[in-house]
Amino acid sequence: MTAAAVTALAALLALTGCSPYEGHGGSDSDAGASPSVPAPEGRGGSALRAVASLDVKGRAPKTGYDRDRFGSPWADTDSNGCGTRDDILKRDLRATAFRDGDCVVVSGTLAEDPYTGRSLRYERGRSKVDIDHVVALSDAWQKGAQQWPGRKRVALANDPLNLIAVDASANRQKGDGDAATWLPAFKGARCDYVAHQVAVKKKYGLWVTRGERDAMARVLNSCPQERLPAGGGPTEAPARFSAR
Repeated sequence: MTAAAVTALAALLALTGCSPYEGHGGSDSDAGASPSVPAPEGRGGSALRAVASLDVKGRAPKTGYDRDRFGSPWADTDSNGCGTRDDILKRDLRATAFRDGDCVVVSGTLAEDPYTGRSLRYERGRSKVDIDHVVALSDAWQKGAQQWPGRKRVALANDPLNLIAVDASANRQKGDGDAATWLPAFKGARCDYVAHQVAVKKKYGLWVTRGERDAMARVLNSCPQERLPAGGGPTEAPARFSAR
């Protein structure tokens, strides 16, 4: 952490009366000193303070990971008659057009892509817009999800809290990166992006590596009033869904 960031965090702690908090046990191979993180706060509070509530452990092997371990893509877990992908397109796009009612989105505009800041046109079948898992499923697999029952993995894969419409090329660059290895090029969206990662990991009980935790704190130190996002779906999909 830079001297300026440390100074900013110290000022925040002085204002809130909080003491530095290093997170929960465990460590990984990340070397070097870790920035202090304020004591944890409940959902809906400061995203910066919530970083401290995340368990810190090493990354588990990717062995056994497969997209199918999170169920069929874009399952209708909220039972509204539409697949999750179209639900997110309806939420995030503007001037949308539909096929066969109001479910299948065929076109629309992403006014400000959260990864690049650009305006993008969506056209079904030849689109430059992807639906991204803010916490990548592979990353989740390596940080706790491989130990879950299948219906919890299905829930994570389809939770609106963990899904956003983004530029396809930026999404491919991200891959399964976490906050320590990839951040949006559009700096104006980084606080919201990291706050969502914190919220998803807190909601589902996923852990973070020390390097990831420190990267989250560095970003959120620049916006200490950023609120922790809440909501989304339940953490277990309905009984009709399964994942191997």
